[in-house]
Amino acid sequence: MEIVTIHTAKTTLSQLLVRVEAGEEILLARGKEPIARLVPFRPAKKKRRFGSMKGKIRVGREFFDPLPEQELKRWE
Repeated sequence: MEIVTIHTAKTTLSQLLVRVEAGEEILLARGKEPIARLVPFRPAKKKRRFGSMKGKIRVGREFFDPLPEQELKRWE
């Protein structure tokens, strides 16, 4: 991770953003003291909603029937 001063960041912001888009992280500093970090943007994952597949999938009654002996032996 490279440390870049604010003055340098102001003059080379476009080049810094290209590097950030490529996955690099850059630390911004006032003098020698770090104050911020440039990181690639990663969109937040959407939360799954309970019941979102309602009406799209159907489970028949046979799903709850006991498995045949031959199938049970394969799971042992």
